[in-house]
Amino acid sequence: MATLTYGSTIPSASVRKILGIDFFFGTAEEAIDRMHSGGLLVVPAAPALKDLVKNPGYRDSLIHADLAITDSSLMVLLWNLLASDRITRLSGLEYLRALLGREDVRTPGNTLWVMASEKSVAMNTAWLREQAIRVHSECIYVAPLYGAGIEDPELADRLNRLRPKHVIITLGGGVQERLGLWLKRRLDYSPAIHCVGAAIAFISGDQVIIPEWADYLYLGWLYRCCSDPKRYGPRYWDARKLVRMMVRYRSELPPLDT
Repeated sequence: MATLTYGSTIPSASVRKILGIDFFFGTAEEAIDRMHSGGLLVVPAAPALKDLVKNPGYRDSLIHADLAITDSSLMVLLWNLLASDRITRLSGLEYLRALLGREDVRTPGNTLWVMASEKSVAMNTAWLREQAIRVHSECIYVAPLYGAGIEDPELADRLNRLRPKHVIITLGGGVQERLGLWLKRRLDYSPAIHCVGAAIAFISGDQVIIPEWADYLYLGWLYRCCSDPKRYGPRYWDARKLVRMMVRYRSELPPLDT
């Protein structure tokens, strides 16, 4: 059986082309191993994935990612129903837990974190210290509010100077992937860029804490909606647009809605 290696498009038993994107649904450890040589990993959730037809930058970042994992419960359930398949979900939370168990990620100076706010920095770094993971202040970057076109020369300069092996981006879906692709194309070396979104917030307390059992049962979205219905309810309700897209295009990349 052929396998997928970094930079390869050879299909494997643990990859499916869904909406034109090669999604990996193996174990978290296998996904981390595939990122060993660097590249861009994305974790598309349904609220962002439904924008595949109207957000060219986000679309481009998914197409050119080196690894996309099956974080979206809705996408996995729909695919299995439509294709009579049995792929499994690999959530961003599960991936991050496994990633933080790797010694090279835990080693000070090997990982640079991109976070959304000073509040997130305080909550997340406190939790990391509890896990015996020390992060130097220079390896924490608070992202600005990006506009329509995402560029961040300050972050790129810091990465090129510090040259960490891992870059973990914890921003919102639709933004972090575009930043990750820009960095991949701009940096003069090839770190592993992990776009894990709010995953760390679900264990640090920066957002609602999602137990492992709830993540395993595809119920993370429900925890978020219950924690803040006004904020997350409309976001996940809007994700229903993914259903029609999946039914119509299945494995094909949908055309841009112009």
